[in-house]
This record gives sequence, C-alpha cells and structure tokens, in this order.
Amino acid sequence: MQVLSLVFTNLIRHRWRAMIGTAGIAFGVAAMLTILAIITGAIGMFQRILASDSHYLVFERNVSDLFFSSVTREQVAAIRARPEVEAAHPVLFGIVSAPDHPVITCFGIEATDPRLAKAEWRAGRREEFGVREGEIYLGSRAAEFLGARGGDTLAIGRGSFRVGGVFKTENGFEDGGVFLPLTEAQKFFHRGDAASVVTVKLRDERRGAEFKGGLEAAQPGVIALENREFNSTYNSFKILNFTGWAVGVCAFCLGGLSVANTMLLSVFTRIREIAVLRVCGFSSRQVAVLIFGEAAVVAAGGLVVGFGLGFALLAVLERVPQFHGYVQANVEPLVLLGIVGTAFVTAGGGAIYPARFASRIEPAEAMRYE
Repeated sequence: MQVLSLVFTNLIRHRWRAMIGTAGIAFGVAAMLTILAIITGAIGMFQRILASDSHYLVFERNVSDLFFSSVTREQVAAIRARPEVEAAHPVLFGIVSAPDHPVITCFGIEATDPRLAKAEWRAGRREEFGVREGEIYLGSRAAEFLGARGGDTLAIGRGSFRVGGVFKTENGFEDGGVFLPLTEAQKFFHRGDAASVVTVKLRDERRGAEFKGGLEAAQPGVIALENREFNSTYNSFKILNFTGWAVGVCAFCLGGLSVANTMLLSVFTRIREIAVLRVCGFSSRQVAVLIFGEAAVVAAGGLVVGFGLGFALLAVLERVPQFHGYVQANVEPLVLLGIVGTAFVTAGGGAIYPARFASRIEPAEAMRYE
C-alpha cells in the first residue's frame, strides 16, 4: 500500500510528464483501435457479401484477387448441374466512376440472387430487376451520395443509365455500391460471359467434401473453398490484417518511447528522493516496483483516453458521406484484448531501463548528487 500511494503521489507531483506519457499511449491506442476496427469491419463486410446464403465459394484457381477472377458461363452451368448443389449465384465485381465519385464498387448479379430478396426496396421493385435494358440499381447510401432517385438518369463511366431502383442492405459495401444485371455488367466491363465468383448453396452441407473434390476434378481451372476456409486463407485478408497490426504496433512503439522518456526524466529528477527512500528501508525491488507501477498507471490512463478518442473517431467516420458507407467499424473482443495487452507491454518495456537505473542507485552517492 505504501508503494501504491507513492505511485499516485509521484504522478501528481510530475503531472505534466505523466500527461505526456499518457498522451503517447493514448495516441497508440486510438490509432490501433481505429485502424484495426476499420480493417476487420471491411473484411467482415466483404465476407458477408461472399457468404450470402451460401456454403462454398468457387473462383478461378491461382488468381491474386477476386476482382481478377474469371468463372465462365459453362463453368457456372457445370456447378449448377452437380447433384450436391441446391443453388449457385454468379457475382461479377468491378469498379465504376461517377461525377465527383471516382471509385464506386459495382456488383453484377442475377435477378434470382438472394441479396435482392433480403434488401429493403425504397424505389422500384425486385421483380423488375433486369427486365429493362440500360437500368442500374443503387444501394441506399450510393443513392444518397450520388444524389439520385428512382427514374433519374445517371452517368456511370462512359455510359448513361436510368436508375431502376434503390434498396437498403445491412452491408456497408453493398449499400454504398451500384448493381447491374449480370449480363449488363459483363458488357460494361468487357468480361464476355464470365463472373468473378460463384456462391454455392448445397442441398446437404455434409456433402461439401464430395462437391469440392468432384468439381475441382471436373473443372481444374477453378477452386472451391468453404466460406470459413476462404476467410482464413484469402491473401488480401491476410495482408490487410498484417498491415493493420503493423501500423498499430508502430504507433505503440512511439507511445513506448514517450513512456520511457517520461519515466527516465522522472528518475533523474528524483535521484536524491529515491536515495532517501532507500535509507528509509526501501529495497531495490520496491524502487523498481514503484517505477513500473507509475508506468502501469500511465498505460491505464492512456487506454481510457485512447479508447475514448478511438470510438469517437470511428463514430464520426461512419457518418462521413465521402466514405460511401464503406467504413463500418467492427471491434472484436480479441482486438480489444490485444490492444490492452500491447499497451501494458509497451509501457512496461519503456520502464525497464528507468526501473533498472533507479534500483541501482546507491544512497551514499545519491545524497551528494546535484
């Protein structure tokens, strides 16, 4: 209890230095929380797009990114003809542009795609999807930032389309995107009769291995992955996760340097004070605990401030129209635990040298220190 009381007393006495250390940790927490939440949220949204009412994903083998994948009409027909398959829905991904909006995700889908049935239609009707040529359909967020309504004419790329409908989905990518009938999208992107992926729903999920083996043997140009298997092996997801953690850890390293500087300055300005503690019976271990305790309190304060800043920033970003609804923060419990652990490890690492230095102070010499 005596050491604990001294921890808070010292931090209050040197509150400006303590605040600098706290700010360093808070910056790292906010940066790491924001980056990882956005990345995991984006990955989650993309996963839900691909896993819409399906068990397996089929795409071109050895492709670097799904936007470059090509599954032909014949391959789609072969998938649908397999006895294990209840339904198969081809999806074509692309990027389109509109005035003042250079990057908008476009989805080419068939009228039978289940995501249309699940959507909340605000203009037009699902039954009319793809009936008339030259029509495009908008997610509600896309309609908002494009300033378009049902029946309007919209310039997309080098073409012009009539808005055939507007619907709201729970998925940020979809809600901020535009939709074309699959055949229209294939013409627009010059993809012939190809789709990017095929989402497959099986009659019996237990026959997944039979479906996968049979399809890949009959169609060696494609690969079939169970949704969970795809999520854990897709390279783009791995790269995004690694990048998020790398940036976050770098931000924490800066926070650790701030804590190290704060603790080191605190020790150097209190050498005679630490000598008095040693004379009064404090052991080297207790002095080290005192320094580590101060670092832990600084880390805890940085966590509180950093989480507050991070969640506030995420709330703002989710409402910025320029992000087209793509920012959908997803804060997983493991991410929060990882941030908490990283904060305390960083603060502890920054306090190692100051604690070692303080614990080795000799009272007789320190009393003569000026």
